[in-house]
Amino acid sequence: MPSTPQADHEPARPARVTACTYDPLFLAHNLPGHPENRTRLERIMAGLGDARLLDRMTLVPPRSADLRLLARVHDAAYVKELQTFAEQGGGHIDADTYVGRRSFDAARLAAGGAAELVRAVLGGRAQNGIALVRPPGHHAVRAGGMGFCLLNNVAVAAQAALDEFGAQRVLIVDWDVHHGNGTQDIFYQSPQVLCFSTHQYPYYPGSGSVGESGAGTGRGATVNVPLPAGVGADGFRRVYADILTPLAERFQPELILISAGFDAHWDDPLAGLRLSLSGFWELAQTVLALTDLWCSGKVIAVLEGGYNLTVLSHAVADLCRALLGEVAPGPDPLGPSPWPERGVEDVIRAVRRVHGLEDAD
Repeated sequence: MPSTPQADHEPARPARVTACTYDPLFLAHNLPGHPENRTRLERIMAGLGDARLLDRMTLVPPRSADLRLLARVHDAAYVKELQTFAEQGGGHIDADTYVGRRSFDAARLAAGGAAELVRAVLGGRAQNGIALVRPPGHHAVRAGGMGFCLLNNVAVAAQAALDEFGAQRVLIVDWDVHHGNGTQDIFYQSPQVLCFSTHQYPYYPGSGSVGESGAGTGRGATVNVPLPAGVGADGFRRVYADILTPLAERFQPELILISAGFDAHWDDPLAGLRLSLSGFWELAQTVLALTDLWCSGKVIAVLEGGYNLTVLSHAVADLCRALLGEVAPGPDPLGPSPWPERGVEDVIRAVRRVHGLEDAD
């Protein structure tokens, strides 16, 4: 395989073994006309093929998540009800969230695929990975699905790390534009999983205030950064530097998982933040630097939202490039946001106060 060309001023990075998981069954969960339909993943896979990135990653075939593992994340009664609902032809869980005959099978395989990547990375077969899966998962709470999500893929991955590898500290970074309320719900009382979410607020699903910070032994292990509409790359850069970086230093994760949604882009039809593709590249670089510092590069990205298909295909390709160790992103057909950014100083100050970071500098 030829080496990736490097700019004269950019240092070469060590080669990374990057695993990916995908299966055509993920396309069987589909409702034409719905924002979260099979076309999203079809465009992603086509873009990765065109960029010849698939050939550079190691395919880890997904396996359906074990029901015992699912029961550690979701109520067993909900899992059974979801399976029965799908087998009977499905319908809608709520106004946003649909279920078809193959939806439970696809969701169980998606969650299992994320767990398989954990096994590949923590088992030493890969340094990092990306789960090219759907339906998405981060809105699925312990007792139900919502917000396009049926089973919580990233939570299943985190639970696999805890149960099967004895991990004690897993950091979940959720940069989807919507609050990862399901992931928060599942780990709200756990000190072993640090849930960090940046999201537009107030916005769907309405949760994710600064004061939601965990309970019991998990107090402080939920970190919400609620952003007003209009925040872009500069705001995210400051949030990641002033909040996420000192949090990671304090927590010292053994594994980082990314809930990788791309609907915070300025041209996404469902939201109002102002990241560009280069902004997402910066987020990935910051997280990868943290993994190199604290967990020997062990990081797994799990696909969540993103509804501008051009943005989605290019952003996922860039994330794969970052995981592979490339030092530059691919082309950006949309460019930077045409609107000015909104400041985040008050939000950063409030989050740092709640989480005891005021003296971290």
